[in-house]
Amino acid sequence: MKKLILPLVFFVLSACYYDSEEALYGTPNTVCDVTVTKFSTEIKPILQSNCLTCHSNAAATANGGGIKLQDYADVKTNVLNGKLVGSVEHRSGYLAMPKGGGKISDCNILIINTWIAKGTLND
Repeated sequence: MKKLILPLVFFVLSACYYDSEEALYGTPNTVCDVTVTKFSTEIKPILQSNCLTCHSNAAATANGGGIKLQDYADVKTNVLNGKLVGSVEHRSGYLAMPKGGGKISDCNILIINTWIAKGTLND
């Protein structure tokens, strides 16, 4: 019986080997890259995935309070009046967007703010 217990204890202890997720898969890339912030390749896709369900040209009247974010000119108008940033950052005095959902990622907000700081170019 003693001969059976010792190998069993060794097996149980060795089966409890544990590596952290970081050790197994590496540290996730948590850096937000804002080196390129073009309207066509960064801003438009953010708006497409988070805003255009309600704020496309076709849906804005019925679902988006008349606010359109599909075209560059409409986006720039909402940047200049402060509504875009105020809404996506969930600032006091603005309607939090996306409606009924959580905030868009901090990285996406940083990308939008960086694009604005660089002059809201239509590129």
